[in-house]
Amino acid sequence: PVMIYGRHMGLKSSVVKDVEAGNRAELEKSEAGRKALQLKAALDDLKAECREGAMKARAVYQFFRARGEGDDLVLCADDGARELARFTFPRQEGVDGLCLSDYVGKDDSVALFVTTAGQGIRGRAEIYKKNGDFLKSHLLQALALETAEAYAELLHAKLRSQWGFPDELSMTMVDRFKANYHGKRYSFGYPACPRLEDQQILFRVLRPEEIGIELTDGCMMDPEASVSAVVFHHPDASYFSVAGGAAC
Repeated sequence: PVMIYGRHMGLKSSVVKDVEAGNRAELEKSEAGRKALQLKAALDDLKAECREGAMKARAVYQFFRARGEGDDLVLCADDGARELARFTFPRQEGVDGLCLSDYVGKDDSVALFVTTAGQGIRGRAEIYKKNGDFLKSHLLQALALETAEAYAELLHAKLRSQWGFPDELSMTMVDRFKANYHGKRYSFGYPACPRLEDQQILFRVLRPEEIGIELTDGCMMDPEASVSAVVFHHPDASYFSVAGGAAC
């Protein structure tokens, strides 16, 4: 709700909290609250359509044997000898500058994944738009984006469990949103791995085309409502920034 109503629909955080709490009486007291109730009704109707098949969440993932070599992350075949792919990540400046390859040992593992909820969404949104239902068109695209993000969060939790580091039963969704768990996941184009062209390597080994995702000439994913990531299980993994890389 915070992302859908706050980021995509521009509602204030206090109003979003009342929506989350189902505080209808309080929401009806203000114009902003009444607008939020209308948005919620429209979104609930749209979710019902999506559950009937208008939206499908799909994913592909794989664990790889891996090793770190300087600034490189090397993905290996199951025997650990044959190299499948190699990422060269940028390193922070300075003696103790961080690089993602630092989180991988000499005989280790990483996971790669792609999630999507965007198949057919652009076309459906265009139909809504042509019919004059601009709100529904916008909500559908926002819902697809956040569904892909939600699936990425769910899948990452399952990967941690398969690695042998399941989340504590006491962990809340707020903890997950703050990445208070074992290891981290990193997406290309973000501060620690800013080079979008590295998507090409991920696509070569993971083949998300099989679930309907393609790379554009600019190394963006199509459909847009998709999330890709390289996942590390190192307990000290953290988010950090390095100098940006060139676009594809």
